[in-house]
Amino acid sequence: MGPDHGCKRKPRNPSKHVLRHPVALCVLLLLLPLGGCKRAAPARLTPAEIHQITEELAKAAADKAPAGSVIKSRRLRAGSGGRTAEEVYVGLRGPSVRTEQIQQILERIAAAHNLTRERETASAGGARLVFRFRGVTTHRVAIEQLAPAGRARLAILMDDLGSDRTAAEALFRLHLPVTLSILPFHSHSREIAREALAHGCEVMLHLPMQSRANESPEEQELRPGLSPDGVRGLVEKMLDAIPEADGVNNHQGSEATADNRLMQSLMVVLKDEGVFYVDSRTTAATVAFDAAKHEGVPTAFRNVPFLDDVQNKEAVRRQLKVAIERARGKGEAIAIGHPHPETLAALQELLPQAGKSGVDLVLVSELVH
Repeated sequence: MGPDHGCKRKPRNPSKHVLRHPVALCVLLLLLPLGGCKRAAPARLTPAEIHQITEELAKAAADKAPAGSVIKSRRLRAGSGGRTAEEVYVGLRGPSVRTEQIQQILERIAAAHNLTRERETASAGGARLVFRFRGVTTHRVAIEQLAPAGRARLAILMDDLGSDRTAAEALFRLHLPVTLSILPFHSHSREIAREALAHGCEVMLHLPMQSRANESPEEQELRPGLSPDGVRGLVEKMLDAIPEADGVNNHQGSEATADNRLMQSLMVVLKDEGVFYVDSRTTAATVAFDAAKHEGVPTAFRNVPFLDDVQNKEAVRRQLKVAIERARGKGEAIAIGHPHPETLAALQELLPQAGKSGVDLVLVSELVH
């Protein structure tokens, strides 16, 4: 039988026959969408939807901000204690882009997602924005102008916080940008992390990893041989324990950071979680920095000697001076210390003078790339 030439069978109209039967008509009316009606807006956004908006806000700010600016975001985690809002920080480097320009871009994105701006707090060259969805805060945004690029920058990273509130309070009294790396599951880990943000400090997760000598291991730590799923479960649990963390560095880890498979698994998780990584370089055999670069995780490494390998105030002062000089010579440096009384005393004496040496003190996140 030959093909039809230009003739098509008229499509069957099921409603024509259904209309003859009252019961079928009722069923059809229930199934058909009501013309002109729109789907009701959800009562609240899911964490995934909130995070998608966060990524849009951060990307838009990064696309507009001049080179050298700092864009950070903090996502919701299970340990956030009921917190519903994610956070975006925009530090603008240089005068070519004003706070108002970034603010307008972010407000347009928020409006496209039916977010409302609850309130705004302006400061000299900066702004604080709060966005809500149906009355629930979803995003807090901070925009500020940073010092112009060109000066040397030094970040002080203090490890092993979590057990000693007194040490943390001594760091807060410095009133300087210091980054605290906090061990999970210690007696004061959560409160120190919360207070650190309130004092303008940055928080990182001090992630326990196996060392060669296995000295003073934490109860839970990353070890070679863990499966990718095991790595993910452990790291996510520790990030949930310190939900304020913007980044991660290794606690000990001379064995773990030399294991390429383990570090690759770790960096996949950190990329998914949106946090950066700093290699403490507890061994010359470390592959952690290279693994982070390979996976596209923002990263850096300690590039000056530890401040307090010798726990003596004068020795720490000498190491701090070395760190300041290295920062001047290299343009930037990350120095790592620990909350020993001798270290805290040396920091209190020398850090306020760093600016006179032409070195700006910054948070670690400003030096990751």
